[in-house]
Parts: sequence; structure tokens; C-alpha cells
Amino acid sequence: MHRSLILFATAVGVPLFGFAQPAGRASFARDIAPVLQRKCVTCHGPDKQKGNFRLDSFEALLRAGTSKLAPIAAGKPESSHLVKLINEKDPDERMPQKDDPLPAATLALFARWIREGAEFDGPDRRAPLASIIPKRQHPAPPEVYKLPLPVLALAFSPDGSQLAAGGYNEVMVWNPADGRLLRRIRGLPQRTQALAWSADGAWLAAGGGDPGQGGELAWIDMKKGEVARVLVSLPDVVLDVKFSPDGTQLALGAADNSIRVLEVPSGRERLRIDQHADWVMGVAWSPDGTELASASRDRSARVFDARTGALEHSYLGHNIAVFSVAFSPDGKSVLSAGRDKRVHIWTAKDARKTGEISGFDDDIVRLAVAGGHVWSCGADKIVRQHSADGATLVRAYAGHADWVYSLAVHPASQRLASGSFDGRVRIWDTGSGNLVREFIASPGLHMAERK
Repeated sequence: MHRSLILFATAVGVPLFGFAQPAGRASFARDIAPVLQRKCVTCHGPDKQKGNFRLDSFEALLRAGTSKLAPIAAGKPESSHLVKLINEKDPDERMPQKDDPLPAATLALFARWIREGAEFDGPDRRAPLASIIPKRQHPAPPEVYKLPLPVLALAFSPDGSQLAAGGYNEVMVWNPADGRLLRRIRGLPQRTQALAWSADGAWLAAGGGDPGQGGELAWIDMKKGEVARVLVSLPDVVLDVKFSPDGTQLALGAADNSIRVLEVPSGRERLRIDQHADWVMGVAWSPDGTELASASRDRSARVFDARTGALEHSYLGHNIAVFSVAFSPDGKSVLSAGRDKRVHIWTAKDARKTGEISGFDDDIVRLAVAGGHVWSCGADKIVRQHSADGATLVRAYAGHADWVYSLAVHPASQRLASGSFDGRVRIWDTGSGNLVREFIASPGLHMAERK
């Protein structure tokens, strides 16, 4: 498997449901909705309706599709068309299609729920399934890591004194000056793919999920060191998160192909954009907050009106998966990069290519624009710093022994942090280019050596 996909294919040992099976009556929100969300919504949801049938809400589930047969007949599982389809022996007719049959226990649970009256126990029959599913109780992280965990997300606190890093069912906070572990924040999904710190340092947004199971954006109280709330739950992993320039909104890109804009701290979804045909790997705000840019595995990068969600322009020059995107400091240009080993520079007003940054030997995983420079990292194990126009390579930070998946820049303290697949975090002095600290961001395997 190509390592750029390992970010989303590392789930192990996760049960079908995030909740224990009840001894009493079956619950739609707790027992049935998670299965439908995970196994069925992709083909029978807002973006696609095979057989003219939707089941992304309880109300939609009750409406017959092209077959005209009742999906659910309360009290009568034998007369419920959905039960017939999920129990079908012919794999070409069985639901979900192109997937393993549902386990016998799950089939019995569906029949039991219908036999008991097919009752709805959520707050709103029209609400999306993802919004009524009870919060997943995430397992505790390992006290001691037996193997180093790939570092997929890094973020400096506003004052540069702390460095947040994604862990396994946790976010860890490190002291970048000496490599000491300061705090472990639990109650999070398997993987944290993106981190964004509020300007006042009081809050940390953590996007991630359990690959193929679900995703969420957590709102972490950094004074208490705990998850205050989950702002949104999604059917698949959150892949990128960015604060708006004024700090009042969060934009996220996810593996359900969506872009969402949430108000903070309420978490109210102000905007949802469904314009991509594959995972949205990266998002970026324009400096004035009026536009959003996105990068997707569907081989496109796009610019949207951040107020309305209207598509303004599509950049199709990559012809291969695009992993990251950023605006230039003046907001007039967009930079995008991915599997074609180049950073494309194009105008935000009409998606016209004006230049590119080359010299990369493999996939470019992350881009950032900070301190008047363009920063990039990826599969060739090097972090690069270019001038704002991309014309000049200022410095190459070499020394990682594996793919570099994450980077964070703190211009005021002249510090760069880079995280790699082998679990190592390196702290660099951007003034001199010197390595000042290296450690393994996995408790129990932690090593700090002053350089």
C-alpha cells in the first residue's frame, strides 16, 4: 500500500459498533443508525441514491425507492424490504453491495428492532444519522507505546511554548525547547489528522477519526486539558482543519468528500460544500476570510466563496491526487501540491497557472504559508522553505529517515517542527537552519537529545 494512504488505512481491532450491545430494547440511534451510516449512506445518501432510495435520516429510511416496497414494516421484519436485502444470499442482490455481508448478530439486531416496533429514539426524525448517533466512547490510549506512532499532525501554541502532536486516541503536548511531555489529552479517535490552535491559546481543534468508521472534530479546553465537546461527527475521517482569519469559524475537509464551515465555539454548521468527488485532503482560508480553497484526491483544487459556498474556480492542472493547499500572503494566488511532486501556483481569481516549484523527489504531503515563506514536506523526507513567490529555495531541512507527514512553523520564535512516519519530531532553528531538538513523540519511547 502506498504510504500516502496509510494515514487512513491503519484501523485495527475496532468493533463494528462504538457502543456495547444493550440487554433491553434495541435502539435506533445507538444500534441501527451506526450500521446504516457506516455501511449504507455512501450509496443511499445526499450525494447518491441507488434505486432512488435514501436512508441518511430516519424519515428518509421509511420512504420506498424505485421498488415501491416498504423498507420498514413496523412489527413485521418478514415484510420489511430492507431486511430482505441485507439477508440476501446472492452477493449481486445483497446489501451492502461490494462488501462483506453483515454479521449474523447485526442481522438479528435489525430484525429485533423492527419486531419491537421500529421506534425512533432520536431528537429529530429528519436529522442526519451522523448527528443522532451517541458519541463514541473512545478507548484509552496506551500508557506506554510499544512502537513509534506516525506523527500526522503538529501545531505550535500561539506563544510557541507548546507543541501539540496527534497520538493514538489522544493528543500529546510537548515542550519544543527540551522535548519534555507536558500533557496527554484523552477521549479522542484513533487518529488525529489535523490540529489548529485558537489565537488566544485557550482552545485546540483536533480533527480525525477511526478510518472507515467515523470522524469528528473535537474542541479541546487547553486550560483543563480535556475535550470540552465534539463540534461535529462525520461518517468518515476529518483530514484537515483551519481557523478563519478572525478566529470565529473553522473549516474542515473530510474523507466523506465534504467541506464544512462551523461557527465556534457553538459548533453550528454554517456551510456544507459537496463539490468534490473524493476525499478533501486540505483546506485553506484566504487572508481576508472571503474565500476557501480545497485540495482533493479527485485531482482538483478549488476556490469557493466562503460566505455562500458557491464554487468560483476549479484548478485541474495536477491530473493526479492533490493533498494540500494554501493561499499566498496577499491572497491573490493559490498554491497546491500532491502526488505529481510539484507545487502549482495559480491565480485565485481565474485559476490560471502562473508558476510552479519543482525539485521534489516524491509526493508532497503538506504545504504551509507562514512568515512570508512557503513550507513543504513529504515522501522524500525533506522539509523545504521557499520564498513567498516560490522562485527561491531558502533552505532544505534534511535528516529525517522516513516520510515527513506534518509540519508547524512559529515565525516569532524562528522555530519549525516536522513529524515523520517513524514517530520522530524534529525542531529546527529557521534562522540558522540548525537542528535544535529531536524526540520520539510516543510515551515510553520518548528520547530527547540536545543538539
